[in-house]
Amino acid sequence: MPDQLSEASAVYLRLKSLFTGTPARRKRTSGRAEGESTSRPFGSGRDPHGVGDVMDALAAQLGWTSALAQSDLLEGWRELAGEETAKHAIPDQITDGVLVIRCESTAWATQLRMMRSELLVRIAEKFPQAGIESIRFQGPDAPSWKRGPRSIPGRGPRDTYG
Repeated sequence: MPDQLSEASAVYLRLKSLFTGTPARRKRTSGRAEGESTSRPFGSGRDPHGVGDVMDALAAQLGWTSALAQSDLLEGWRELAGEETAKHAIPDQITDGVLVIRCESTAWATQLRMMRSELLVRIAEKFPQAGIESIRFQGPDAPSWKRGPRSIPGRGPRDTYG
């Protein structure tokens, strides 16, 4: 029976050394004396942290705070701008500190341009880490004469107007 146990142990140690890349019977040595432990069960730094605190620390360490704040800004646009404004103006993107808002009409874009400073103040108060420096309001796109079933190469509609 002792031969089987030692054979099984030898096989285990051999496989362990193959798959982990560590020698099979290497004794760990440390700088402390035999029987001395540096881990204390109730020492400082051993208390568990909340998940929110850990996630905040991780986001700060990886530099995600600005991207997360920008995402929160896009999600919270309805509360920030108001219910009626949010029906007619939708945040489209944030690029290089510029928040682009796509408006339903040119009238809405013009009205929101007049409210730009007020919106920037609200954004700075609620989402200071988003890094929004400016807001650009875009109206609906104008129709293009360059593409479509009846377009022809050349100067375009200028040829037909007089």
